[in-house]
Amino acid sequence: MTSIVSAYTDKIKEMSMLSLLCSCFYTQPHPNSLYQYGDLEVKGLNKRVSGQSFEVILKCPNQSGDKSQPQLLPSPPKREVSLEELQKRLEAAEERRKSQEMLVLKQLAEKREHVQEVLHKAREENDIFSKKTEEKLIQKMEVIKENREAHLNALKQRLREKEIHAAEVRRNKELQADLSG
Repeated sequence: MTSIVSAYTDKIKEMSMLSLLCSCFYTQPHPNSLYQYGDLEVKGLNKRVSGQSFEVILKCPNQSGDKSQPQLLPSPPKREVSLEELQKRLEAAEERRKSQEMLVLKQLAEKREHVQEVLHKAREENDIFSKKTEEKLIQKMEVIKENREAHLNALKQRLREKEIHAAEVRRNKELQADLSG
């Protein structure tokens, strides 16, 4: 019972006040058609708070309101196609297919050529990078070798100086020992 009451209240909320009053006076339901002029008919579908939707129906001018099937237009007369014409069409289609195929092959060849150019350029850049890196490495090794040799020479020079100093100290000791003894 409550569901029926709530359904009626929802329906009343959807209806406009004029429709509500009219439905009280006119017990027969009025057709959905809001507007009808010649071959044009407008029907209201949904009335909501957010808006209303309409259906516009266009009728054929030769239809007089009945729901019979529409008349079909006569098909154009078929003309006979000769064997020569069919051959020409087949040849034209074959030429189009071959030209399309040639176009696709040309695009593939261009793409392949571009890929090879890119690979060649990448190899050249890689070779140049390798050569530069090798040169830098050789140069660095030479600098390390020179620094090592310079360090060894400096150590040898200090060792010689120490030996000379040690020999001088020994000689001074011997001289002092000879003088004191």
